[in-house]
Amino acid sequence: MTATYYGHSAVQIDTGETTLLFDPFITGNPHTEGVVAADDLSPDALLLTHAHFDHYGDTESILKRTGATLVCQFEIMVYVQKQIGHKAVQPMNTGGTASLGWGRVTNTYARHSSSFEDGTYGGLAGGFVVETGDKTIYHAGDTAIFSEMAEIGERFDIDLAFLPVGDVLTMGVDDAVKAAQMLKPKMTVPLHWGTLPFLTGDPDDFVRKMMSAGLEARKLSPGETLEF
Repeated sequence: MTATYYGHSAVQIDTGETTLLFDPFITGNPHTEGVVAADDLSPDALLLTHAHFDHYGDTESILKRTGATLVCQFEIMVYVQKQIGHKAVQPMNTGGTASLGWGRVTNTYARHSSSFEDGTYGGLAGGFVVETGDKTIYHAGDTAIFSEMAEIGERFDIDLAFLPVGDVLTMGVDDAVKAAQMLKPKMTVPLHWGTLPFLTGDPDDFVRKMMSAGLEARKLSPGETLEF
């Protein structure tokens, strides 16, 4: 199984049978220029953590072109169906678990806000725990650290976690290390860094501090793939 990072919070998981795409902010993302275009991506499922522009990104164009199943908060489903009439949607809300043909998805809490660029409310921001094949992946979306991360770590044996480290809009490096200590993943990849001028969190600093804490972490460059 592989994970490919496309900058910011955009991540693609390839199971060998299914392609999952998280938060497809591709067009306008400075990390994807010359690396990938939205039209290059053809996921089977698109998982959207919340409605902010730097996560919603190319959602509509990808859905219209591929017919992928959208996994998202109920309010995002309503918005997308009004915008483009897309019907292949698995609506979720915090704490719920849905079984799809390729695995199970649990919508986790995130301490963050969620709205579309036009001001429409996007429901609650969240993250996802995906159980597919024999692997478990946690994508935290945008979030501050929260105590229930310890419960997520107890409930799920996480193989790969994606955590924001950019600070200012989400938790920074030190809180992300504490989050990883609660989640106990086998490997953590930092997200949400370097794409906006006010994101100050340093992914290299995160990796150093994780290693000092005895935890595995790896920074992925945009377009880089990790096998796990």
